[in-house]
Amino acid sequence: MSHIRIGDRRIGPDYPAFIVAEIGINHNGDMELAHAMIDAAAESGADSVKFQNYRTEDFISDHRLTYEYICQGKPVVETCYDMFKRCELKRDDLMMLSEHCSRRGIVFHSTPTSPDGVEDLLSADASVLKNGSDYLTHLPLIRAMGETGLPTVISTGMATLCEIDEAVRTFRATGNHGLILLHCTSSYPTPKEDVNLSRIPTLAAAFDCPVGFSDHTMGILAVVGAVMLGACWVEKHFTLDKSLPGPDHWFSSDPVEFKSQVEAVRNIEAMRGKSTVQPAASETRGRLEYRLSCTTADALPAGHKLTEADIAFRRPGSGVPPAHAYLLLGHRLKRSLPRGTLITLNDLE
Repeated sequence: MSHIRIGDRRIGPDYPAFIVAEIGINHNGDMELAHAMIDAAAESGADSVKFQNYRTEDFISDHRLTYEYICQGKPVVETCYDMFKRCELKRDDLMMLSEHCSRRGIVFHSTPTSPDGVEDLLSADASVLKNGSDYLTHLPLIRAMGETGLPTVISTGMATLCEIDEAVRTFRATGNHGLILLHCTSSYPTPKEDVNLSRIPTLAAAFDCPVGFSDHTMGILAVVGAVMLGACWVEKHFTLDKSLPGPDHWFSSDPVEFKSQVEAVRNIEAMRGKSTVQPAASETRGRLEYRLSCTTADALPAGHKLTEADIAFRRPGSGVPPAHAYLLLGHRLKRSLPRGTLITLNDLE
């Protein structure tokens, strides 16, 4: 599996996980809040922030459809159209957000819902695109993303393996191989029994591309577990304050929790280390101090012929290891050895 480059970052199994603060619609249509969230995400250790640059009419035609969510501890019901419409981002908004991200040294990207939305992101100098789980089967949009030549992240919530395969084939048919798949469960928040982190290595093996995790659980445990299982990209909903009005704030990570998540991910990456089976650098001294060597079980005179009864296994591990004790048997000693002395090959005739 080859890596994918986004700016100066490489995304793949041999590189640190790319950590995304999913702002989504948590800016509530307030650009001042959106900019403040970029600052907070950068200070919390995010590599990137993600927005959603949809047009409500692209996916909602019935203005009577309602959505119920938790807001400030209470259930709220409103029309889907009104909820999404107030959080739309125009091309100028995207350009300003992208410029702000550039100043803060983090990657800007967003989820469009049409080829026009893709063009808006190109105008905003986006270096990576994101296709949401609800648009996995919108193959014309995936094709338009592939044709940009930009690396593209495709989320796989609610999908069958067949549907993912069709989306991947559509994207790769454009000649673009900069694909990252995200394992995702489209349930908000996701119950632990539906997280299914084991799908991460399955997707990587099936599609031979970097695979990440779009998390909708509460807390940081799922993200850390995903990285341990090989997730190269992790995405978590982000808010300045869980009590802000809106559908996603209450289960999003605030800056304190997000920073803890980043620290936990970096720690688990360090602990995961390499798959090569060999002593760790910190074990070098231990191999000398804790391992055993062949020593004399009692004081032995010069000329004594060694038998198994003459050999004891004691620390340190700087001499002949117990596994090679047979090399000593039957040989005579050149010199007398006190009890507990390491027996070396130079002591033998």
